[in-house]
Amino acid sequence: MATASFTCSLFFSPLTKPSSTLLNPNHLLRSTYGARSFAIKSMAVQTSDESVMSIDNLRGFVDLNVGKWTGSFHQFDGNGNLLHKIDTRLSATSYGEDELISLNQSLYIKQPTSATSVAEEEEEEQEWVEYKIKETNMFTVDKYQQIGFFPKERAFSLRYQTAGMLDTTLRQGVLGEDDTGEESPRFLKLPSRRPSLVCENCLYSKEMDRRARAFHIMDPKGVLEMLIVFLEERGVENLTHPVLDNSQDDGERITPFLGTWKGRSVTKRSGVYGATLSEADIVAVLEMNDKGQVVQDISSTSDEKNVTTNVNWVGKMSNNLVTFQEGYQMTLLPGGMYMGCPCDVSKSVAELKSFHLEFCWLESSVSRQRLVRTYDHEGMAVSSTYFSEMKV
Repeated sequence: MATASFTCSLFFSPLTKPSSTLLNPNHLLRSTYGARSFAIKSMAVQTSDESVMSIDNLRGFVDLNVGKWTGSFHQFDGNGNLLHKIDTRLSATSYGEDELISLNQSLYIKQPTSATSVAEEEEEEQEWVEYKIKETNMFTVDKYQQIGFFPKERAFSLRYQTAGMLDTTLRQGVLGEDDTGEESPRFLKLPSRRPSLVCENCLYSKEMDRRARAFHIMDPKGVLEMLIVFLEERGVENLTHPVLDNSQDDGERITPFLGTWKGRSVTKRSGVYGATLSEADIVAVLEMNDKGQVVQDISSTSDEKNVTTNVNWVGKMSNNLVTFQEGYQMTLLPGGMYMGCPCDVSKSVAELKSFHLEFCWLESSVSRQRLVRTYDHEGMAVSSTYFSEMKV
């Protein structure tokens, strides 16, 4: 296997302002000082038990990711149309102990055959480009990525300040050696240089060593730019997972989600300490009414106070996009997946409202997992909620 290699970072330097402030520059001063005061307060009340828990969580996160992953990268537009599929491999190793443990990852991207080589009828060895991801450690995972980690459920959420890894994957996997470095290559949609939000929600299979890593990328104005899904298996040479393509007709993708789902939810605070905020019983209903509208009704009964909260949304479906009246959209993807986000994040920010991003994955017709990442009105990740549900 021929391999080209270069090193890039997923993050700006620590002095670069958070991407969330791009939604509203007036929030920069307040969010900066707010983050600093919160950090000082957290250090003041931190106990030895919390310190041990944070180390255990970090070690669990590293162990969950270590290994050789064979997978594929899928780029979708906001309407759920597959734009590109690229073969990938990921190698993850760890070093260090306790609070010094770190995760090193290299993503290998399969390049297409060069147009020049085809023209010259040359036979060349398949090229894989190595992208070295900046290491993950106690500092980066807590301060920059604002991790939401569920060790028992095997799920996590992460925040990124750039879409550098995704940009490189598209350039190398679609253009390969023919990439001239131009900012907007023809026939290739790349992430914005300064996205307002990049969020990863990762769910692991309950049946095999497989995972789905889903990325929301919001443009500088706070509108969905594209969706990315890595579908990966650990320790295998050849993929056996279902193909994510456009073979389904419009309207078919919503069918597996229709019905009544019951299960449990766990909400945790963002950060490596990951304190559990609440647990609840969940009943979620999704159906089509006689007007052709999509109706979603979710009830949540908390364990602590035994209080039930109901949320009812009504929306319309166009092809594989469901848009609710409350300003939220759900993009239906192949492979039993959907991804949800606000239609306009900047509107939530302007109205000082929190918002959330969601990823749902059905492994079977009667079992699904969901991961919801909640942000405050300044674009800071404050919590993550994991759902495990069965159809009844």
